[in-house]
Amino acid sequence: MTRRFDDLADAVLAGAPAAAEDALDVLRASEEELLSVVAAAARLRRKHFGNTVKVNYLVNLKSGLCPEDCHYCSQRLGSQADILKYTWLKPDEAIEQATAGLRGGASRICMVSSGRGPTDRDVERVAGMVGALKQEHPDVEVCACLGLLKDGQAERLRAAGVDAYNHNLNTAESHHDDIVTTHTYADRVDTVTKAKDAGLSPCSGLIAGLGESDEQLVEALFALRDLGSDSIPVNFLMPFDGTPFEGTWELTPGRCLRILAMARFVCPDKEIRIAGGREMHLRSLQGLALHVANSIFLGDYLTSEGQAAEADLELIRDHGFVVLGAAPEHPVSPDAVSPDAGSHDPAKRRRGAGTDVPANA
Repeated sequence: MTRRFDDLADAVLAGAPAAAEDALDVLRASEEELLSVVAAAARLRRKHFGNTVKVNYLVNLKSGLCPEDCHYCSQRLGSQADILKYTWLKPDEAIEQATAGLRGGASRICMVSSGRGPTDRDVERVAGMVGALKQEHPDVEVCACLGLLKDGQAERLRAAGVDAYNHNLNTAESHHDDIVTTHTYADRVDTVTKAKDAGLSPCSGLIAGLGESDEQLVEALFALRDLGSDSIPVNFLMPFDGTPFEGTWELTPGRCLRILAMARFVCPDKEIRIAGGREMHLRSLQGLALHVANSIFLGDYLTSEGQAAEADLELIRDHGFVVLGAAPEHPVSPDAVSPDAGSHDPAKRRRGAGTDVPANA
């Protein structure tokens, strides 16, 4: 019965792309078939990424006060979520945060700001930060995530040394207008295209648990494949109190694992990153998920706490993987307290950027 997943892996390894029907088959696999799905997807992961895990670290340059109405976001217009709110970090603060992540094992720094999109002045501000960061850490990979881009801004970021640009499609085009009204799906595609055309590596992913159907999850993933996303962050909805998705709990650890496996079958040679919500939704299956995905965020997210950074590195080691680039480990601050992995309340970030508490890395 489960041989079909091995057959699918054989076909993908031989160069035949997975079809939408294959993706739905993976997504709808039974509990009895779950380990067979993981084992088959793991063959693709090993083929393209060996036993390495890429570690990424978020620096939230500007938090909250966003004019967009994305229903899933704690930083959205009108959000009542209890989160940190602050304007742009000073360059030395941003570099300090990034350096903490690099010491913790990260090889890519993701520099993120809230808002619809950057002004040209904002782009220059980020360009200066990136230049200073690369002067101190020449080998660091930098991904910027600043919102919708205007003409010429992607080229300026590329010239400043930015390597990649993140702008998630988040969901299927057929579901987009149910979760945000202040910009269109086409606006998001346009920004990813602008980044790609400027020579930036396109980083674009999705959020699962937004009330989408199986077919819409498949639709979103195939759109990311067609768009040529090099890195696909798979986020799992964290239903912050004070947002329209407050109290929405659609995901199980097994469902999350199937979504990651589906992504691996559809995009076998792309970076599949387990992103926001993994501690809350994958829970004890986080390690198993690493046999499908090849990338994680270290420590905290934009407005919520992740598990302690040392626990992330231990997770990688315990499952027989090594951190890409083999950066030295860095002890975690005693103030870095892990949230309850099974909590039905996202642990608010109260450390790192925008606070006086050391970063969790």
